[in-house]
Amino acid sequence: MGDIRQSLLPRDVLSAAKELLYHLDIYICNLVQSGRQPPQVDSKTQELVEEFILHAPKDRNTPARRMSAIQELQLLEIMCSCFQEQSRDTVRQLMFSALFSLQGNQADESRMALLGKLVSMAIAFGRVPILECAASWLQRTHRVYCVRLAQVLVDDYCSMVPGSGPTLQNIHSASPRFCCQFITAVTTLYDLTTEELTPPLELLQMIVSWIQDDPRLVLINFLNTPLSGNQPISSLDVTPLGGLMRWCVKAPLAYRRDKKQALTNGTTESEPEVGPLFSALHLSVLQVLMLLPNILNEKGLFGRLALLQMECLASLSSDLSRLLDQADKHTHASSADSRVLSQLALERLAQALQVAMANGALLCSREDLRTICSRLPHNNLLQLVLSGPVMYYNNIHTPPLAFSPHAAHSPIASHPTHPAHTPLPTHPSSHPQYPTQPFMTGMPFPFRPSH
Repeated sequence: MGDIRQSLLPRDVLSAAKELLYHLDIYICNLVQSGRQPPQVDSKTQELVEEFILHAPKDRNTPARRMSAIQELQLLEIMCSCFQEQSRDTVRQLMFSALFSLQGNQADESRMALLGKLVSMAIAFGRVPILECAASWLQRTHRVYCVRLAQVLVDDYCSMVPGSGPTLQNIHSASPRFCCQFITAVTTLYDLTTEELTPPLELLQMIVSWIQDDPRLVLINFLNTPLSGNQPISSLDVTPLGGLMRWCVKAPLAYRRDKKQALTNGTTESEPEVGPLFSALHLSVLQVLMLLPNILNEKGLFGRLALLQMECLASLSSDLSRLLDQADKHTHASSADSRVLSQLALERLAQALQVAMANGALLCSREDLRTICSRLPHNNLLQLVLSGPVMYYNNIHTPPLAFSPHAAHSPIASHPTHPAHTPLPTHPSSHPQYPTQPFMTGMPFPFRPSH
């Protein structure tokens, strides 16, 4: 690749970029065939990519090369064809890495801009190889940049062009792995702390339908990736479970906070379906959690790997406490209505904690859990989870494995396996905007409603 630069300099920007992609493909194919482990693209090649594809000037005295909008569209089409025609996944992944792995320099902004446009085009035309490469990029890249890519895609398909949502909907079947990573990224982006960081209705509808169609979708990254107990702090979570749980718990209060006027049925004029959607999502999250015991046992990770981290729960508890304080100060909602929404949020948290603990997704001592929830107001269901026994899911017959210094005191590690005598009935509290589902059938929990 060292002699290519001189041949590219006289060419126009599009021709030079196309020629470099051709040589890059040949170079990476040879690199893979050489058997070098791990195969790595050298720094000189990276510099060529930055100069002739990302158009970062080689030095201050070199004028920046710029593409017109038409040329950029043509380049994106060429790149789509290049990835589509390359049959070897290893070569595709290395090429994608050479183009879009962040280097911590000024060219990274150009990388992100081009990446957003390429992935958006791949969604539009169903270019699965690019979506698979983008899924790997999301898995290894700092979450700040993952969120930026997710924002571009949400803007393109849920905000800027009305009626384009069905195109994004199709990635569920085209590339489930990318779909899973996309859900993780958007649940990281939209944390419901402000109205701007509340997921658009079309995006919410899409995610709910994806998970209802295939609950295992949110576990695909976990199922197909070799994992250790320590993921990089900067990366996205292994699954979107924590983010989805945060959405469900905070939604009743977050949406109430952001809407100035509620209709008589408890919905809002702009988003009448949001309550049932979050209710359906909460049920789906619980169902996904109930899939985990067999999966974790098959991997030998039951009791060893927590898919829900304590830091995530501590942050959720803090946010929920703040939202509950704000709910008490609302003037547009009746005090009774606010109490119902507050209790619903607490009950969803309690249900999620109970199912997560019973199915091995959450590993902690009960003392730790009480500390995390200490600022939350009293709720009967939550109090039972914090103080009552945690039992295994009925289908599990093997004891969990030791995991942490808390394992000896953990309710998961210390409580014997046995079936429940009393399943949890439907909790009596409800709200028209956020109807409460019955607790999961077959999930042991010694709770009887008080009347």
